[in-house]
Amino acid sequence: MLATAFTRMSRNGVSAALGRTSAIVAHMSTNTQAIPLEQPVLFESNGATRTYVLNRASKLNALNSDMLKLMRPQLEQWSKSDLCKIIVGTGIGRAFCAGGDVATVLQHSLHDDTRSKAIEFFKDEFEMDYILSALPKPYVTILDGITMGGGVGLAISAPFRVATEKSVFAMPEAKIGYCPDVGASFFLSRIDGEIGTYLALTSETLTGREVFELGFATHFVSSRTVPNLLSRLSDLEDPTPTMIDRTIEEHHTKRLPDEPVGKLTGRTRHALDMAFRHDTVEEIMEDLTKLASTSDDSVAKWASETLEILYMRSPTSLKVALEAVRRGKDMTLLEALQMEMGIATAYCSGASSDFATGITAVLVEKAKGRPAWSPDQLINVSDEIVRRFFERNSSYLSAVPTLTPPDFLANGEQNPMKFALPSEDAILQIVKSKLRKDSMSLSDLLAHFDNLYLGKQGVADKVVEVVKRRCDVIGNQGLEVVNCKEQL
Repeated sequence: MLATAFTRMSRNGVSAALGRTSAIVAHMSTNTQAIPLEQPVLFESNGATRTYVLNRASKLNALNSDMLKLMRPQLEQWSKSDLCKIIVGTGIGRAFCAGGDVATVLQHSLHDDTRSKAIEFFKDEFEMDYILSALPKPYVTILDGITMGGGVGLAISAPFRVATEKSVFAMPEAKIGYCPDVGASFFLSRIDGEIGTYLALTSETLTGREVFELGFATHFVSSRTVPNLLSRLSDLEDPTPTMIDRTIEEHHTKRLPDEPVGKLTGRTRHALDMAFRHDTVEEIMEDLTKLASTSDDSVAKWASETLEILYMRSPTSLKVALEAVRRGKDMTLLEALQMEMGIATAYCSGASSDFATGITAVLVEKAKGRPAWSPDQLINVSDEIVRRFFERNSSYLSAVPTLTPPDFLANGEQNPMKFALPSEDAILQIVKSKLRKDSMSLSDLLAHFDNLYLGKQGVADKVVEVVKRRCDVIGNQGLEVVNCKEQL
């Protein structure tokens, strides 16, 4: 970058031009020779916005301890500053943040004299995630690229999460013999249906628009418009959340007529919800096995592929992840993070050898086959093994620290779904109330939602997908009538 910060001192044309230049450079620069390599996080001031820029492009901006220790005091300072109106998070290169530096964490965890460093990393990371969820200033994250694991933790609690066609979203921990963390047990358990359970166990990726349509982002824009969006945000005078929302909405990129629908929709989505509704991995596998032989070719193909994916995952990770997601549904974010702190501590303390096996095979050796998990079959992962990660009297949790967010965050977390598309449950609740006495045309129903959500882009597409999957829609195009199914 040409500079690590642009501080606008006035509202004149020159300063506005500098602001736009700063936004463009921060978003597009991948020339590492122009970037101060010794600084893994850059901090910028531009009008109303204060921006942190993750600056480890060669490592896909993977988080390490140095980055976390740089970010926390700066975020706390911005939170208390009257000049700071909006906090923005973004990254250099082709990733927002691809996760945490788990290879270093693993090396620390293998030795008694350095294990505390591994645990400290998770503590710093989870406290950072909570701080970002409770910032007293509006928080905007730009997911213009790879956003996985620890990167999801930095972004997922922001009231404004902007996806682009370059977004690649995943919680890949089960791939490496670990468990989804950074609040995953909280947010994955609250996503529509069983999508969160599916993502936690399979580590599968979402790309582009589906990151927005499934609720992990609140807005969708073209990558090339991000610099202009950042400039517009910095120019806002005393911005309110509604003003920020409308500014981002103005940059929305509509779905093209020939653009394919998301892969987790329609009959596949119905099958997913049915299979992943269970509280044991064995029952999930059993339902997937049945679906793999169904007469619906697309569903059978999806089920077979999902079985193959789950076979590649650590059996211990599958059971621990499912237990965490089910427990997290009844927890606050801070409680979920504290539970995950225990899980991380247990892994660092040897509760499962799969943590070392997975990181070595997948990240270090980049092996293509199934890692040598132990136990290597679900049937051999006993309840006692799972309890190691959750029970207070577990010897593997003796070193677990208590998360301690700063006192100025006492007002609690912001609502990360306020500006997102309506949830499936919210859609069905409105549909039921509108159709309680009689049927209703689909066009009238869409007009009602358009008015209710103030014309938010993407609402109509989601309502149509949910209604056609969960309700009876009869009639020719343009004249469809909706009737509630009995299951609603």
